[in-house]
Amino acid sequence: MFPRLFMCGTNMALFPAFAEVSNDKVEDSSKELDWLNNKSFQTGDALSLHSRFIEKTSERLNEKDSSLDRDEEESNVPPKKKKKKSEKQKKKKKKHKKKSGKYSDCSESDSDTIYPSDLKKEQEADRLQDAPLACRFSWLDDLQSPTEQPFCVDSKPDPANWTYKSLYRGDVARYKRKGRSSLGLDLRRQEVSWEESESNKKQKGGDKKKAADRYFSTVSRQLLRSHHPVLMLPVIPECGDVIDPTSFLPLGDAEGENKAGERGDRVQTSSVNPLGVYDSSTALWLQGKGQQDQTEQQKPDKETGQSTNLLAGRTEEFNRRLREQPADTQLWIQFIQYQDELSATAFGGEEEQQGRDSAEHRKSSYRAVLEKKLSIADRAVATNPACIALQLERLRICQELWEPSVLAKEWKKLVFLHPNSAPLWREYLLFTQSYFSNFTVAKVNSAYGKCLSTLSAVRDGSMVSHPALPGIEEDMLDIFTQQCHFLRQCGHSEKAISLFQAMIDFTFYKPESVREMSTKQQVEFFEPFWDSGEARVGELGARGWKAWMLQQERGGWLQPSAEEEEEEEEDEEEVKNRSQPRWTVWLDVESSREAAHWLPWRPDKAKGQSEEDCDDPDRQVLFDDIGSSLIFLSSPDLQLRLLLNFLSFLGLPVDSAAPCKLGLLLENLSLFTQGNDLQRPLTSHDLPGPGVNSVGHMTTLQGTRKWAGLGKHGERFVTNVFNMVQPVLPAHHRAVLSLSWMQYEKLKVLHCLRSGNKKRLRSQGKSSKRVAKRLLKEADNRSSLVLWREYGHLEWMLGNLDEARKVFSTATAIGGTRGLSSPPLCELCLLWAQLEVEDGASVRGGGLCDVTASPAVCVLTRLTEGTSSSSSSSSQPLSPVSILKARKSYEQALTASLSALDQDPLNPQANRKGQEDVIGEKLGLRGLVGCYALFQYLTVGIQAAHAVYSLSRKRMEELHRTLTFDKQLNRNEDANLASTDASHSAAAFSPASRHCVNKLASECEILAVQQAALLKHHNSISVFPLATLRQTLTSALSTWPSSAPLWSIYVQVENRYHSAGRARRFFHSVTRDNSSVVPRLFGIVAEQQRKQLVDAAQRSLCSDAALPVLPENGLSNRIRGLFESAIATEMGAHCPLLWRMYMHFLVSEGKVDKATGIFYRALQNIPWSKGLYMDAVQLFPDHLQEFVDLMTEKELRLRLPLEELDILLED
Repeated sequence: MFPRLFMCGTNMALFPAFAEVSNDKVEDSSKELDWLNNKSFQTGDALSLHSRFIEKTSERLNEKDSSLDRDEEESNVPPKKKKKKSEKQKKKKKKHKKKSGKYSDCSESDSDTIYPSDLKKEQEADRLQDAPLACRFSWLDDLQSPTEQPFCVDSKPDPANWTYKSLYRGDVARYKRKGRSSLGLDLRRQEVSWEESESNKKQKGGDKKKAADRYFSTVSRQLLRSHHPVLMLPVIPECGDVIDPTSFLPLGDAEGENKAGERGDRVQTSSVNPLGVYDSSTALWLQGKGQQDQTEQQKPDKETGQSTNLLAGRTEEFNRRLREQPADTQLWIQFIQYQDELSATAFGGEEEQQGRDSAEHRKSSYRAVLEKKLSIADRAVATNPACIALQLERLRICQELWEPSVLAKEWKKLVFLHPNSAPLWREYLLFTQSYFSNFTVAKVNSAYGKCLSTLSAVRDGSMVSHPALPGIEEDMLDIFTQQCHFLRQCGHSEKAISLFQAMIDFTFYKPESVREMSTKQQVEFFEPFWDSGEARVGELGARGWKAWMLQQERGGWLQPSAEEEEEEEEDEEEVKNRSQPRWTVWLDVESSREAAHWLPWRPDKAKGQSEEDCDDPDRQVLFDDIGSSLIFLSSPDLQLRLLLNFLSFLGLPVDSAAPCKLGLLLENLSLFTQGNDLQRPLTSHDLPGPGVNSVGHMTTLQGTRKWAGLGKHGERFVTNVFNMVQPVLPAHHRAVLSLSWMQYEKLKVLHCLRSGNKKRLRSQGKSSKRVAKRLLKEADNRSSLVLWREYGHLEWMLGNLDEARKVFSTATAIGGTRGLSSPPLCELCLLWAQLEVEDGASVRGGGLCDVTASPAVCVLTRLTEGTSSSSSSSSQPLSPVSILKARKSYEQALTASLSALDQDPLNPQANRKGQEDVIGEKLGLRGLVGCYALFQYLTVGIQAAHAVYSLSRKRMEELHRTLTFDKQLNRNEDANLASTDASHSAAAFSPASRHCVNKLASECEILAVQQAALLKHHNSISVFPLATLRQTLTSALSTWPSSAPLWSIYVQVENRYHSAGRARRFFHSVTRDNSSVVPRLFGIVAEQQRKQLVDAAQRSLCSDAALPVLPENGLSNRIRGLFESAIATEMGAHCPLLWRMYMHFLVSEGKVDKATGIFYRALQNIPWSKGLYMDAVQLFPDHLQEFVDLMTEKELRLRLPLEELDILLED
């Protein structure tokens, strides 16, 4: 406590020097006046006091004239605290005396006069400081008797001294400083910092307003984005006797590091900081003082300045490099994309601001960034006018700035300037079919025809101004296939089928007389054949364009008589239940007509029909709809690809590369259901679901097929196509078509198995076996091990295990003694062994009591010996020596095959005739590696099998990375060259080389699927650490992020456990670096399955009654976030499956209004998808009329108008 001392008013005689005289004269006076006598004053002191007074007065008079300048300067110096306080106390005393009414004359005296009594009082105050203090405060005037203590203490404590560790601000003198200099300092070495001169009031006001920065504040976000300097380990000196005192990482605060040069060794020690180890803020805290606040924007400005300097440095570096290398197109694109990062740093804190103003500011800043990127793109295009990539980047930026009409004109101008660029045409077509305001089916179809006719003219050389680029025929075939799928998704299946029919006739049955003409002239000769009414590909009695031309020269056809087996089926009643809602009836009839009427309608001349007899004019296809899309394919490989694309369009499984933009075609949930068959853990991935609807399957997202195949007419059409096309193909191409047909029959049996309809399975099994046997009876297919393998698998699926073993045994006997050197034989034995493992419930990897008795081990061992594995030989146990020999044979064969990969498979000196066979021999390792790994699994253990797969995949993936890197280098070189010089540089990567790279990638992916399936199977039947399976899946998916079978296994594995953090981090890492929509779709499916588990668990807690509303667990918001991030990508925005899943999810959550909004957003990106409209009818049935009108406006195929629906319901 600081006691408050007050000096009482002590009065002495007016003239102390004559106190004795006064005492003599008034001895008899009253005793009351004795207190006026100052007995402690000595008479001899009067002279000394008087002399001191005279000296002081004279000195002041002398100094007043000589030091006027000094008085002016001293007037700027603030007065002292104590002087000001004493003046206050004197004023207080005088005020008190006036109130008492006594000695008013003294109070009215001149204040400038200095009395000797004042000097005496100062001396007495110094002497009486040690005197005992009174314990009660009172004024001396109120005392009845005089006291000896002139001072007293205020016994009441001041609690402010406990609360605050500094003086009250009212006791501190205030003054204003003029200027920043100070007297008495050496300006060269000394300096005064005036930062502490701010008032405490302002500081305290700042403390109240300023709150701690949260993690989402502007300052914190800029701090996260800033690049801090990384602390580096000190360099150890070479000589060992030198000891570096700073051989550690200095840990200093950011301010200390920045001000280290200024402070130097100015760290001061004090009582609270005796060692000097505390920083300034900690030392002030220990003293009970607050740290001086920085100005409001000092720290953020400092961090912003650092980040601004870094970004300015990067911008300067970009500008310097672009000045030096203006032809580097990739650098221009990187600079354009860098503007997003620049804007994120500059405007990153805008989302913290609330209200409409901040949203408008963000919108204006985003538009400013777009305009800046557009200016850079314009400069880049002006520097590199022949670069297509820069042109496309510029139009992507303009897509958000310009109106659709202006943008369409710009696109047309660009494709007019670069008519020979297939990638540019692809982007133009995607823009045309995805802009809702200008979209109609007729416009987009004509755009496809314009594209293909222009590229055909470039390919033929008719367009002299632009040369044909390498690979133009392959690009044309991809665009043609994309057009057919576009028509199918719009509902115009008849036009798509007619396109394929015309293209097959135009390619395989072309007359010799027109082969040397240009494509345009050939199309003109083809039109009379199309309009003649003759049978086309897939129709009964079709003979082809060549035979028709030849017969026309001879005088025309003889009209054949109508066949008796062509019996018209009676039409079933379309509306089976009229009590159903109107929208349900419309969906059912529309889907059934789509499944039944996907073939073009042709008038039957035998029955006297004409074009006027067709009830639906849209079922007839005119030549004007397809003529401009016909192209010329000279390569036999591309001709085979055309056929395979047609078969895939019809729903047959084919072993070919997927289209370039798979996301445009995905609209089927079968992509996520593959590999879920627990009865077939090893072989369920043989026929993966493509996720693409086949023709005739146009229904809602969760709708089911009407039948397993294409129906009666569709199956007859497929059979006619095979019978007509196979005679004009070479032998190895016929084998590919036969394999696809056999797998199609197997796929139909698999559909019947999953449906559980035994009657349909029995009938389908008979017809499929009939087709398989007919194919195997053909001369070219009798020794085809691939077809024998499929037939054996078909018998096994039908439950005929003994028959299937006989088929496999016969096939191994046909394979002869080639053994491990035959890839088809290895694949056949692998499938047989996998089926035996699945069938044998007692088989446990590494835990078999008698390995020699396993049928699978017997099959794999006989393969190495080159002998057939008959049923009788399988029953006999193997000897351990034969197992050891088989392991050695497998090891040698695998080593030799992997060594052959080191030789360049793209050797240009290889014989062109046998090049495909050589590539197949070198790269077809799936059978050998699978057999060896399964053999090791059954005889040694899972670790041995895992080692075999890991070694093989490592070598093959290294080769694939090398080839892909070389291919990317060639592409970059082509991109930096002008279009006229790109022809010679791309010749280094021929179509055969691309086929080799694709084949190698397919083999690597299949091996990864085999390895993951085997590890998952072993993990389900025995105890095995899950980390091995996880590591295998993550490494494989990082390499092949678009593999649906691998993602399916990964989701099944991770959803068995409640910890979702690992899977979410992995999904994020893959989607961050990949533009494919497949991993994003599986990430959404994984979260939806997890939500179903959580909802089921919450329902189980309330067993008495169902929960009316499930409590929110956060998964719904996460799933919505995943959907939004997926549709924000370029591939996801044009994926019909993604938008349809999003709508169904929102409706399942009860958010119908938001689902309606998503539907209208989807229309802006995929207006061509008829399945989207059908989902909308199912989810929002009240708007049926609106959706049907919209389909009619956009010219989508409408098979049941609402007027006809009303008539059907009335009947």
